[in-house]
Amino acid sequence: MKKINLAFLHDPKFRYGSLSTALLCVAIAVLIALSGLFTALEKKYGWRVDYSFNAITSHSEGTEAILAELEYPVHIYALYEKGDEDLLLFELLNRYSAASDLVTWEQAPLSLNPTFAARFASASADQTVTADSLVVFCPETERFRVLNAADFLTLSIDYDAGTWAYDKLTYESSITAAISYVTQERIPVVYMVQGHDELDENTAATLTDFLRGNHYDVRFAALAEITPVPGDLLVFLAPVRDLTDTELTIVTDFTRQGGALLFACDYTDPIASMPNYRALLRSYGFLPLEGVVVAAKEDKSGYFEGNRTVLLPQMQPTDVTFDLMMNGAATLIMSTARAFETPATTDNSLTVTPMLLSGEGSYLRSVSGSTTLAKQEGDPEGPFPLALEAYRFSDTGDVSRAVILGSSAALTSEYYYSMTHAQEFILRVMEYLTDSAASNLHIMARTAVRPGLSADALTLGSLLLVALPLTVLGAALVILYPRRHR
Repeated sequence: MKKINLAFLHDPKFRYGSLSTALLCVAIAVLIALSGLFTALEKKYGWRVDYSFNAITSHSEGTEAILAELEYPVHIYALYEKGDEDLLLFELLNRYSAASDLVTWEQAPLSLNPTFAARFASASADQTVTADSLVVFCPETERFRVLNAADFLTLSIDYDAGTWAYDKLTYESSITAAISYVTQERIPVVYMVQGHDELDENTAATLTDFLRGNHYDVRFAALAEITPVPGDLLVFLAPVRDLTDTELTIVTDFTRQGGALLFACDYTDPIASMPNYRALLRSYGFLPLEGVVVAAKEDKSGYFEGNRTVLLPQMQPTDVTFDLMMNGAATLIMSTARAFETPATTDNSLTVTPMLLSGEGSYLRSVSGSTTLAKQEGDPEGPFPLALEAYRFSDTGDVSRAVILGSSAALTSEYYYSMTHAQEFILRVMEYLTDSAASNLHIMARTAVRPGLSADALTLGSLLLVALPLTVLGAALVILYPRRHR
């Protein structure tokens, strides 16, 4: 066999001349092309591996299920200035666009798009377009949702120090919920029932502004003036006068078709003298108790700032609260709250579940003729349900859902909105009652702060520090030992 003569490779003209320069340039060009190709493939197919400690740029099976069912295109505007990008968020958006051809996104700095804010103007401060936010928009439905830093972070309270700290990152759950929302074909109408001395448009302004800011159609009207359809929602904000027989019939006909109800029931409401309203509550297993709930003095985590009637309820895992608890958004305040009986065994068509409980050692204090909150002999002892959710199958096979809270302030207090996770809670309640897909996402939040080092965490690193030099020494011995006499 003839040998190949490679002597020309040692020729200086080849090694240092124009040919070697040309080959080097070709090699560099090929490497650059391959880098660009793989970068494009990573963006298109989401090939990049997430090595972050909290897997923040990865999405879950819940998101994949929502994206697989999309019927309309969704475009996301990232309103970040050049040089101020949130790289982790952008990487996650790349994975969304890679997972579905119907999801696209672009960086759109407000400084280069001065009319952008007006295009997506909203009446609610929660939906104001600002820099460093996302606008999730569906052209088919012409619906949008604005997400900012507050939507991507949850806070946790240190009860001992009395301070708040960043706890979880909710990029994925917020974006997926927004995509699910903007692609809904119909937005339910939320009717704030009037005519029974309920909270009116002025006293419920915080709640209505929040709901409208999240694109719910909110209307204040008497029952006789409306014709609700399944998918809509009737809200009773602490009425103090009873429903008429005709009004009760309107409500029961609505719920028999699958209509949903939301109740706020303050401890001062005269439920005992409102038989029709009480019968409506009982049809969902909601049995209000008389008196105000007082936390036990020793239960420091059960009340706020030393006021034992301002409760920090314990959230229970339910359809409404499950993903809130998973995402660390479980802090609520209920002031001067009414309690409800613990649901007993119901009929086969009704399921009732407590969402919020008072703490251990809590008790009920009667407000009639009493001037003290101190526990008295005979006061009922808790824990008590402070909020419940229920669903009932009607004789037509439709499902009617209902939620009741023992304090209207939990829904209407702007202070509680800023101090707690009330807004997230209200959105989940609305999604549950209107049977929206977002309430079933159950997407785990990611840890916001890298965990600190511990003794256990140092073990592997210490072993590697010792193992590496020993490995090099061993390799050297294997190579040098046979040469020891040379």
